[in-house]
Amino acid sequence: MPKCKVMSSPYIPLGVLYLVQGFPYGLQSGLFPVLLRTQGLSLSHIGLTRVLYLPWLLKVLWSPLVDGLWSRRTWLMLSTGGLCLCCLLCSLLPPGTAFRSLAWLLLFMHILASMQDVALDAVSVAVLTQEQVGLGNSLQVVAYKLGSVLAGGGALALLDLLGWRMVFLLLAVGYLLAVLCVWWAKAFKGEESSHRGNSKGTLRRPSLGDVVWRVLQVPGTVWTIVYVLIYKLGEQGSLSMVPLLLLDQGVSPAELGVWNGILSLTVSIAGSALGGMLLGKGRSLQPFLRALLTLRVFGLVFQTMLLSALGRDTSIVKVCLLLTLVLQNFLAGVITTVTFTLMMHCTRQADKGIQATHYSLLSSLEVLGKVCFSAVSGLLVDSLGVSTSFCLFIILSFLPLLHLQKLPPILS
Repeated sequence: MPKCKVMSSPYIPLGVLYLVQGFPYGLQSGLFPVLLRTQGLSLSHIGLTRVLYLPWLLKVLWSPLVDGLWSRRTWLMLSTGGLCLCCLLCSLLPPGTAFRSLAWLLLFMHILASMQDVALDAVSVAVLTQEQVGLGNSLQVVAYKLGSVLAGGGALALLDLLGWRMVFLLLAVGYLLAVLCVWWAKAFKGEESSHRGNSKGTLRRPSLGDVVWRVLQVPGTVWTIVYVLIYKLGEQGSLSMVPLLLLDQGVSPAELGVWNGILSLTVSIAGSALGGMLLGKGRSLQPFLRALLTLRVFGLVFQTMLLSALGRDTSIVKVCLLLTLVLQNFLAGVITTVTFTLMMHCTRQADKGIQATHYSLLSSLEVLGKVCFSAVSGLLVDSLGVSTSFCLFIILSFLPLLHLQKLPPILS
């Protein structure tokens, strides 16, 4: 009886699935860049490995399949099971293997995780009530970042202790438990019945062009698209480069795993939880978001000043820079929760038949805004220098503040 009550709640299965969905991002952003830097790769080359995030940008192309083919529960089981298999294959690779083999497996993991994300976001929109949306989005961001911590900083810190094979076997076990969670979740079974009922009434499957046109007609969509493309530009440039610059100054991979992996993402999770709590108390989105974005700009200015002094007093400056990473991640956690809540409010304005596609488009563009700039941030630092590049990051951080002045009333 207790198990039935737990699995009838949408929060537990949603939390578990968003947790394991964060594993590929943690591997890509936390584990592999440090390993590649220790092998002598340039910042430009490491930044360009972000092209592996491409499936997250293309997921809107297959989101109509999730809306119209099979049930979302089936998509969740297939994609999560495939991710489990990928981790098993990674565990069979010898330590120190060429990055090319890992890159292909990681690319396939991103494809499967993006498919899982389309189905999971659609399930979240369907099963969460209006009163549950704030807590549900907080849970989504917290669980996803916790998964990133476990697969990124956690794996980096435990790699020497447990070994390559055991780390990936543990990740595979996590995916296996998630598959079982989908199978048992009563909340997902109810959504599956509703989805089938809606599908039976569909006589003709619309073309992709028709679906995209309908998505763009949803009130507030165009404004939200611009916002999610720009709101993390400066932040991503900073967060992707500062850990590698500290690595060049003698900070060990294990220290980065603790500070930039475990500690920073832990406070990011705390920030995401705090954002959900404050939104749940009826706080207005616009002034809350404006204050957060302003604080982020000031933090980035202070971080840029520290970087200009990095070569003079390394010991003190390094500690301060590590602390700024913690602060940045905390603010990023709050801002991300508010942003995803805003995105879900926008999606709820759409017809149920296109909600998966609508939310997938917004989340794909949110990834695009992060990935594209972080992919070239290493090239900017290598070509322009640290100070000039970080001044550019500061300027870009003002863009979402200006755009926020035109927030549509329907989203506030």
